Amino acid sequence: MFKKLSAEDFAALRGPFESGRQSPKHLGDMLFLSIFLQGLMYALGYFVIADASIYPNKDKILTIHFWITLIIYSIPAVYKKSQKIQYLVVILVSQNLFGIICYIMTLFTLGSQKYGIHFSKDTLLNFTYITLLIGFLIFIVTFIRFYILLIKGHYRKGSRKEEQRDNMENLIKSYLPVIIAGSVGLLFVM
Repeated sequence: MFKKLSAEDFAALRGPFESGRQSPKHLGDMLFLSIFLQGLMYALGYFVIADASIYPNKDKILTIHFWITLIIYSIPAVYKKSQKIQYLVVILVSQNLFGIICYIMTLFTLGSQKYGIHFSKDTLLNFTYITLLIGFLIFIVTFIRFYILLIKGHYRKGSRKEEQRDNMENLIKSYLPVIIAGSVGLLFVM
């Protein structure tokens, strides 16, 4: 499928690497800091929110998620040898930290009896299946759209997408201190 594409078709996607924002050192620092945030989110999700939840098999979910998280964080001994593996680990960590844990906490909150929400276990499982199906469909549509844009050359050097990505990169660089301060403040408020 991707054999038709050349390195030039992906050139606009290399901006973060070339700017140094996603250099091995920065990604390694981000992984180190994410260990503490991962522990905080894990404790919040499983020992505060899940405590009062009637969600079925929450203990199994806790165990499986714990071991998957442990495996993800055991890879950093390998990632220092290859930037590609390091980038994969960062993707897995970010999806785990800002996607999976938040999704599981939402499911456990819906199953909690202390917030006045009373769903049955079957309703919770149906909600889970429906949201996972919707997420899978969104992933497929996004994958197809990205592939079509690659085939049409939208991510080549000098393309409009490259200009948009460069503008976003410059915007992030200029407002990064404000974003960090605001995020930390929001975290403390929550």
